Amino acid sequence: MIVLGLETSCDETAVALMQGSKILCNKIYSQEIHSKFGGVVPEIASREHTEKLLGMTREALEEGNIRVEDIEGIAVTYGPGLLCSLLIGLNFAKGLSYSLGVPFVGVNHLEAHIYSSFITAEEYRSPFLSLLVSGGHTSIAKVNDFRDYEVLGSTLDDACGESFDKVSKLIGLGYPGGPAIERFAKKGNKNAFGFPVPDPENLNFSYSGLKTSVLYTYRDMSQEERIHRIADIAASFQKSAIESLIIKLKRAIKMTEIRRVAVSGGVSANKLLRKSLQELDVEWVAPEAEFTVDNGAMVGFLGYKLLKEGIRSGYDLKANPRLFL
Repeated sequence: MIVLGLETSCDETAVALMQGSKILCNKIYSQEIHSKFGGVVPEIASREHTEKLLGMTREALEEGNIRVEDIEGIAVTYGPGLLCSLLIGLNFAKGLSYSLGVPFVGVNHLEAHIYSSFITAEEYRSPFLSLLVSGGHTSIAKVNDFRDYEVLGSTLDDACGESFDKVSKLIGLGYPGGPAIERFAKKGNKNAFGFPVPDPENLNFSYSGLKTSVLYTYRDMSQEERIHRIADIAASFQKSAIESLIIKLKRAIKMTEIRRVAVSGGVSANKLLRKSLQELDVEWVAPEAEFTVDNGAMVGFLGYKLLKEGIRSGYDLKANPRLFL
């Protein structure tokens, strides 16, 4: 089955073509225009999706050597995300589905991230623990079977990736924050500042306190210190942020006695996180770099599995910006 995967939940316009679980083409357009605003501007994001989506779909068909008439199913993110961005992809999918007479299925963005770890890896084996770490979401879930989840912990305030973005903006490294913080952290002393390691009760995540600690530290610095100690701030912040994830993951492993872990989301590309995972006595898998960010392949990959099981969406499907697992 040839499936078109569409992702427009935030500031990446992404289109992929899948033949079963095989990727024929995976195109991602990252909207760099938001960097000058220090974060995503919803109106601009939706405008960019509108301008890029059709052209990228045509390019994907050409690169995949597929005619539009060969498409047998369409998978599209319908939540969570920015409402105006979700609507662009969802309405495009509905129109194309209707015109081609092929089924479409709405995909939960969070579910797509969970299974992105298995796009190019071996087939997933249940049960496993999912550690999802992105700009908008940080959670741990027990995956009992395909689409059978128990959410063990979730975000109480700022998500991990969101805290990277906010701290990066605060110390003048810009947006997106993850790559910038990691790049500067390589040159810094991770023990230079004793930022707190976020560890709220149970398995929930909270990064507002860590972010505030960095804010107060930075605010009390002289201008000269701010210039010369950026790398130390980045390294110390990153250490605390990643250590929090590992603490929660260890706790979940002990509680569930499950030692197979799938890590996904934008922060899963962080090298310190991956190094920390290697030091654990667990079997873990994470996506290749291109599948850590929002992408069409993860939507098409999950969409194919849903369509193969006969799961379809109706044209009355609505975008849901607050969709959960």
